[in-house]
Amino acid sequence: MKNILENRTWRYATKKFDSTKKISDKDFELLLESVRLSASSYGLQPYKIFVISNTEIREKLKPVSWGQSQITDASHLIVFANQTTFGEELVNNYLNNVSETRDIPAEGLKDYGSFMKSKLMDLPNETKKVWTAKQVYIALGNLMQAAAELKIDTCPMEGFEVEKYDEILGLTEKGLTTSVVLPIGYRSKEDQTQHLAKVRKSKEELFTHI
Repeated sequence: MKNILENRTWRYATKKFDSTKKISDKDFELLLESVRLSASSYGLQPYKIFVISNTEIREKLKPVSWGQSQITDASHLIVFANQTTFGEELVNNYLNNVSETRDIPAEGLKDYGSFMKSKLMDLPNETKKVWTAKQVYIALGNLMQAAAELKIDTCPMEGFEVEKYDEILGLTEKGLTTSVVLPIGYRSKEDQTQHLAKVRKSKEELFTHI
C-alpha cells in the first residue's frame, strides 16, 4: 500500500529526459502489455497505439509539438490515436475475439452484441469521436501508472498540432486521429521540476462523501 502512494508521488510530468538512458526491452514489453490489458467501455478498445522508434519521424514531430524536447529525447514515444467513427464491425470484431478467447459459441453472444449496437451505432459521428477519445485516456492512465511502478518516467502531452501528426503518421486514411502523446524514459538530472513538491487539491476540497 505504501509503495502505491510513493510511486504516485514520485511520478511527475517529466520536462527533460536523459537521452542516453533507454528502457530495457523487457520493461518496455511489460509496459505494452499493461496498456493492452487496460479497461475500456464494453472492452472494445476503439483506438490504436503507435510506438514511434524512427528517429527521422520523431524529428518531424518535434516542431509540430511546440518544439518540446521530450519528443526526441525520451527513450520511447507513444502516440495514442482514437477512431474518428465506427460501424458494426467494431462490435462484431470484439465478439469474434470473445468467442475465440472464451470458447463461447458466437450465437450465445448475439444478444449482448445487439445491446452494444443499440447504445453505440446511432450516435452522431462527432459523439462517437469524443467517446473513442475518452477510451484512450483510460489506456493512457494505465500505462502511466505501470511506468511509475517500474520507476520509468512519462510526460502526457496534448501540446501538439493534431492535423500535422495525423498527416505525418498517415492516420487520416486509417480512420484515426491523434488524441494524446506519451514520451517515456528516464528523467534528466537537469530537470529541476522533479524537485518540486507535488501540488494537488486537498482531500476536503476534492472528495465529497454522500
